[in-house]
Amino acid sequence: MRTPRAAGVVGVISALLLAAVMVLVRSTVPADPSGAGSWVTDSSRRDALRVALDLVPFAGIFFLWFMGAARDYFGKAEDKFFATLFLGGGLLFVAMLFALSAAAYGLLSSADTSQTSSQLHLWQYGRQLTLTLLSSYCTRMAAVLTLSTTTIGHGLGVFPRWLVRLGYLVALVLLFVHIDWSELVFPFWVLAVSGYIFLTGPNHRRARTSSS
Repeated sequence: MRTPRAAGVVGVISALLLAAVMVLVRSTVPADPSGAGSWVTDSSRRDALRVALDLVPFAGIFFLWFMGAARDYFGKAEDKFFATLFLGGGLLFVAMLFALSAAAYGLLSSADTSQTSSQLHLWQYGRQLTLTLLSSYCTRMAAVLTLSTTTIGHGLGVFPRWLVRLGYLVALVLLFVHIDWSELVFPFWVLAVSGYIFLTGPNHRRARTSSS
């Protein structure tokens, strides 16, 4: 997995899995608190959420591989300050993703019980917790990773101008835009970076080897 093309493929798979998880969670967990009754009785939406939760561990694993691929692409010359932010943001993003998964599993469990008043309150808590983890904590940690990766790539001169601009724009959206579905810009950015590594990786590695 250290070859540039294989590393790029890992990043593409990670981006697709993350996008699938985010889309399934957004489309199955109702943003409207009054949607408890229809959600509890609609088994198709719960089944789709289970699919999303089954994908979460694989999305996390491939994302960690993407982080390793990015660090290998940068080499030993990366800035240690931003490298620390890169590692911290990426690891916390995966942790928040797994926490989201645990909260969503609790949401599913509350739907399997009778619709008493206490169970509906528990469902509302699980719904709010799941969406908050997705739209606030996951996105903020993703913004830290995006910002630090873009800064490292820009400082080393290994990212083109369009990818640097895209990275800073995505980081700003993840930090300050609070609208539904805005978190999807992160897997789009991962896809862009992975595609660039896949296309330019062999030349980049040869240039790095010759310079050393």
